[in-house]
Amino acid sequence: MIDFVLQPTQEGELRRRVLFWLPAPIPVLGLVYLMVGGTFSAAGWTILLAASVGVGTMLLAMLVQPTPLPEGLAPPVSARRSLHRFRQFTQLRVALALVPMVIGAAAAVAGGGMYPLFAALALAWPQLLLAVPTFFTITKARRAMEAWGTTAYLWHALSRPARVTWPVATPLARSYRAWRADRDRRLAQQKEQDQQQEKAWQEAVREEKLNPTETAAPAPEASGGEPGTGESGLQRTRKLHALPEETGNEDNEPTALLPKPEPAASEGTPAPATGTRGTVNRAARQILEQGGALGLGVRRRRRGPHTTRPPRSNKP
Repeated sequence: MIDFVLQPTQEGELRRRVLFWLPAPIPVLGLVYLMVGGTFSAAGWTILLAASVGVGTMLLAMLVQPTPLPEGLAPPVSARRSLHRFRQFTQLRVALALVPMVIGAAAAVAGGGMYPLFAALALAWPQLLLAVPTFFTITKARRAMEAWGTTAYLWHALSRPARVTWPVATPLARSYRAWRADRDRRLAQQKEQDQQQEKAWQEAVREEKLNPTETAAPAPEASGGEPGTGESGLQRTRKLHALPEETGNEDNEPTALLPKPEPAASEGTPAPATGTRGTVNRAARQILEQGGALGLGVRRRRRGPHTTRPPRSNKP
């Protein structure tokens, strides 16, 4: 039985398409049973509706056959066209079998009982069995295609090899495998980038260890001098590495010694104060040397010709 179902031919592929929909009414039956609360009795018109739709689809499935092939076709073309028409004929029978299930479920929910769905399933399940490509079905379809005298190489076309696929499960499995392959590829690329960054970081650390940054040695403190200065009061600096575009330019060479400026103090001028207090004193001294603040007369002229007498009181 397994070999019959998993036969890797075009006939086996069509058979698997039909057998995939055989258990489809079972979930519909359970869902409708929960929706109607387990009640079986329903309105009469709903049962009549479901039964009439089932009878109509069964008559169509039994009477409708593939259209005849045109005359003058070559054998390869005839085999290809006959296989295509038989596929369409099988899919039409499957669709006609699924229509009563849908109508019966809707009628059962509307009528509040399970009888409409039972009537639809009693007429829909046989239609699925009629859609299975058996010897009788294939022979009848081949005779219908040869009605105009053209030989239909249907048996030869159905015996051609084909992959073992299922209608819904195979596309989902293919999509899942493609998603996993894409995810693995992205993870591999991310891992490779992380390894390259880690390698570059280790290389930078190794170069830093081999060429450490130069530090200037502290100068010895002289007696009476400030910390960090030598005997001559000069501050030492170190030579910095020049940029690549500045290599060979003599103007960019740093000086070895920088003179430390010292303010010249006179005998009559007191030493300038340091800090915020010295800044304030120096600003006040400049204002006094320029003539001081504005005089009282200037302020009076700006205010206008008013007297300095206080205003009279209006108290009694």
